[in-house]
Amino acid sequence: MITENQEPVIEMLSNPASYGEPGPVERIETHISQIFLVGLRAFKLKRAVRLPYVDFSTPALRLTACQKEVELNAETAPGLYAGVRRITHDGDRIALDGTGELIDAVIEMVRFDQSRLLDRMAVAGKLTPGLMTQVARMVVLYHRGVPAVHSGSGSSNIGGVLDINSAGFATSHVFDTAEVEALTETFRATLARHSCLLDEREAAGRVRRCHGDLHLRNICLLNEEPHLFDCIEFNDQIATIDILYDLAFLLMDLWHRGFPHFANLVMNRYLDEADDEDGFVLLPFFMAVRAAVRAHVTATQVEEGSQDDARLTAEARSYFELARSLLTETPPRLIAIGGLSGSGKTTVAEAIAHGIGAPPGARIIESDRIRKALHGVPAETRLPDKAYRPEVSERVYRQIAWRSDLILAQGGCVLADAVFDKPGNRDSIERVARDRSVPFAGFWLTADPSILWSRIRERKDNPSDATVDILSRQLQRDVGKVSWRAIQTDRPIAEIGLEILNTSKVID
Repeated sequence: MITENQEPVIEMLSNPASYGEPGPVERIETHISQIFLVGLRAFKLKRAVRLPYVDFSTPALRLTACQKEVELNAETAPGLYAGVRRITHDGDRIALDGTGELIDAVIEMVRFDQSRLLDRMAVAGKLTPGLMTQVARMVVLYHRGVPAVHSGSGSSNIGGVLDINSAGFATSHVFDTAEVEALTETFRATLARHSCLLDEREAAGRVRRCHGDLHLRNICLLNEEPHLFDCIEFNDQIATIDILYDLAFLLMDLWHRGFPHFANLVMNRYLDEADDEDGFVLLPFFMAVRAAVRAHVTATQVEEGSQDDARLTAEARSYFELARSLLTETPPRLIAIGGLSGSGKTTVAEAIAHGIGAPPGARIIESDRIRKALHGVPAETRLPDKAYRPEVSERVYRQIAWRSDLILAQGGCVLADAVFDKPGNRDSIERVARDRSVPFAGFWLTADPSILWSRIRERKDNPSDATVDILSRQLQRDVGKVSWRAIQTDRPIAEIGLEILNTSKVID
């Protein structure tokens, strides 16, 4: 609900003379803010609204929110926030930093190239696996640095978000009562199913004062590095959440925009770094809650009489349908991909993982990344030969089995990626699925040795330390009888992936 007329303030901020600039002034609107771009600066005005989740109804509240936003974002986006400017009524004119009565406030920011926003880069087709890996690692570091908050159980925390969503849906007429009630009932049932895990995560310190609005539009490249900005400052309840619920906004945004492979990649790279396997099964639920948030927020804009009512209504409905689909239960299953070095295991795994199980897809348990984690180094760091001694490799395969079992036990889907050239290791991963009574599909990737050698020579920035010498030893080794389905990889990845997905569905 809009609580006061801000048109005089908007008119002043739209005038380049107010800043001593020649202009022009570019204006961008969101559901709770208006941004004015002029010269080398940007000025962000909070809209005078009162909604179930935010109250900007008075100038004093808007000033406090501006001050808090600058404070909270200073660390994640250093140099981007210049400060807060008061807007005053001085006699018969409105001015920035005048001496009269406070009537509003704006945040002053350093203007940056809007094409460096990740939502713009997504539209332009400029997102890359390397960039999304950087983003995932940046978010992990951010989450490690924010404080844990113990103010209630994990289930009550997310239950509070569902309450806000219910209230948010009530502010618009885009959705009929029956479908909202049905969605709410499904949310409550899913929450009940996950309540014990949510409570365990809160007790373990996984509920923290997070960003709260972590989607592509709130990540920008500054000096070619991704940075978070524009966090939730107006409602601590919305921002005090499970760290994976914070991440889920980014995953949902990528999925909704048609980048499921990047959603899966970000999820996997995040969990590789964060060591947070126990929360993986919550991600479809968290993504559904995030989609519902976007649905009612977008629907609220329709109620305000936007000129883009038809587009916004369609967008709100698309988020609503995504939320509904994300709440559909998907049974667990385990797929293992083995083969000699250079056979394309990781390339294939990353190409198909988003199509396995519920969004954001299967958790990839990759031997190379586990080995690097055991040695406390980044995945791209080359390890010495002693890191590949038999006893170390045994630990790696035990980790693969343990992590796979943990995720399957909670109802998630796993894609195990390793050489699996020893019968014992193949038996071990099959046993995990058998003990959990879940479907298993094993695939053995093969290619002509000349192709394997060529692929290894051409590798760059790859977690695998395999060399042509290692491959030569693998080729001389007897791998025993392999019962897994043989897949030739001297053909397009899409074709290989489709065969694996179709075969694993038949096995299900």
